[in-house]
Amino acid sequence: MAKDGSPKPHQLNMRRKRLTYILGVSGLCVIFYVFGAWQGRASLPSGQSELSRVGCDETSNRNSELPSSTGISDPLDFESHHQLSVNSSEEIEKFPPCDMAYSEYTPCQDNLRGRKFPRDMLKYRERHCPSKEELLRCLVPAPPNYKSPFKWPQSRDYAWYANIPHKELSIEKAVQNWIQVEGDRFRFPGGGTMFPRGADAYIDDINALIPITDGTVRTAVDTGCGVASWGAYLLKRDIMAMSFAPRDTHEAQVWFALERGVPAMIGLLGSMRLPYPARAFDMAHCSRCLIPWFSFDGLYLIEVDRILRPGGYWILSGPPIRWKTYWRGWERTEEDLKQEQDSIEEVANRLCWKKVVEKGDLAIWQKPINHMECLERKSNQEKPHMCKSDSADAAWYKDMEACITPLPEVSNPNEVAGGALKKWPERAFTVPPRITSGSIQGITAKKFLEDNAMWKERISYYKNLVSQLSRGLIRNVMDMNANLGGFAAALSKYPVWVMNVVPANSDPDTLGVIYERGFIGAYQDWCEAFSTYPRTYDLIHAGGVFSIYQDRCDITYILLEMDRILRPEGTVIFRDVVEVLVKIKSITDGMRWESKIVDHESGPFNVEKILLATKTYWTAESNPQG
Repeated sequence: MAKDGSPKPHQLNMRRKRLTYILGVSGLCVIFYVFGAWQGRASLPSGQSELSRVGCDETSNRNSELPSSTGISDPLDFESHHQLSVNSSEEIEKFPPCDMAYSEYTPCQDNLRGRKFPRDMLKYRERHCPSKEELLRCLVPAPPNYKSPFKWPQSRDYAWYANIPHKELSIEKAVQNWIQVEGDRFRFPGGGTMFPRGADAYIDDINALIPITDGTVRTAVDTGCGVASWGAYLLKRDIMAMSFAPRDTHEAQVWFALERGVPAMIGLLGSMRLPYPARAFDMAHCSRCLIPWFSFDGLYLIEVDRILRPGGYWILSGPPIRWKTYWRGWERTEEDLKQEQDSIEEVANRLCWKKVVEKGDLAIWQKPINHMECLERKSNQEKPHMCKSDSADAAWYKDMEACITPLPEVSNPNEVAGGALKKWPERAFTVPPRITSGSIQGITAKKFLEDNAMWKERISYYKNLVSQLSRGLIRNVMDMNANLGGFAAALSKYPVWVMNVVPANSDPDTLGVIYERGFIGAYQDWCEAFSTYPRTYDLIHAGGVFSIYQDRCDITYILLEMDRILRPEGTVIFRDVVEVLVKIKSITDGMRWESKIVDHESGPFNVEKILLATKTYWTAESNPQG
């Protein structure tokens, strides 16, 4: 040292070399900490969180590997360079397996809990989540002999019996050809109650009546979907259907759909709005879904109208359509069926829908492209009136309203309310109308295009982290914080589909943008369970989710929910600041997950990092008495 206490030139050169090396092996060394050491002041500034203090070990081995399922041969060895800890004085909590009775547990659609609620409007079958005292602090087990699902597209037609050991549908729906048991697997012939020639031929019949394969129709919703064969066969026509049905007491219809690799979730038309924004779907469908469309002043058709895009179609087959031919088989009187159809026609007319065609077993209506003419008619008509509130997209635990959701105003009768959409696939990357109109606060066309470019870069990085992605071994994907849907758009070249989740009450609310791009999703509060069965997703993306929720609820239960819906050997990609990721890792280490923190795609200097985790394969012990 010089007499004044400053470093001599040769000491400075040595320290510069050391600093260059440290930053080369990892960009997470805190700069002020290093420079403090340079000046002989290694202590942190006063008030700095001890959690942010990062050490660097220059002699550590850089060749440690991530879980083999990630496919990384030489990743950043984050932990060996950075000694971060959260609650280091506490032991890691080891989460035990739940009892095998919980293997099919759906927390917010539990049949026993549902019995406590009224049966009117099917309220007992809606979402009723467990209280804090009822939350499980254990891992939902896979059944004995669980196998990885078939690879898409083979999974559309086959599923392993051991994964969903329920034969009820193959017996109850044997005549309709929904599902068959063949040895150790199920086969899905593509049949349905109203399409005995198969879903493929049924969709061809629809296409002969309205144009659904020219890219105009991209998003669809199937109410009371069965095993989602309609949605399954729409996929080869580049149409993405959100299929939903109630939680069955034994038939597990939605579960079969997801096992097949077809988009679906548990849900029903009861008393609350569906968890989708207004003007979301290009087409809605009911094939013998047994929904009382004319009841409650047409409330359920009014809800379909809310989520249907301007110019969108509603397709109905089954009772009461073609009642003159089928009334005896339906075991109902001609008068009863005629009255039902007349009532549906009346509600559709009051919604200002136009009946396009009724041919064979199909009846199709079309929603107007704007409400100019409808508003004139409403001045002389009492029910349903136009809604007065401006919360058309609000759909999280919000009661349905017996009023028509008004469309955005237009200047002429030929203008599409809210803006016309490009045909698929161009619409996936075109600036959505909700952004061009300025209705999404803080989101501009420039930001949208920048987001697309960012996700293109990220997916290029992800495919090196998660080798199954490029090998076609991933099918069902969830984005827990989807923002503008850039993750789903960048993945569209792979054989996957993405459930884009927008946290409830987000500001801004971007789910409508995602639907305008041609993708599907739902609102969700991650302090509660998602409306799906266990083991239904191969890959979950969680970008910034825990920064949002860490002060709202115990993140341990969010991670346990992720474990419930993730398939054995499934992958999770967490993106967040290091402190949050270390906290997450301290929990998942007790959940039979293998994980590793790796660098941001832009390099080691970005404060955001990635935690890549894999759920290990394990199953419940075989029950000797089972």
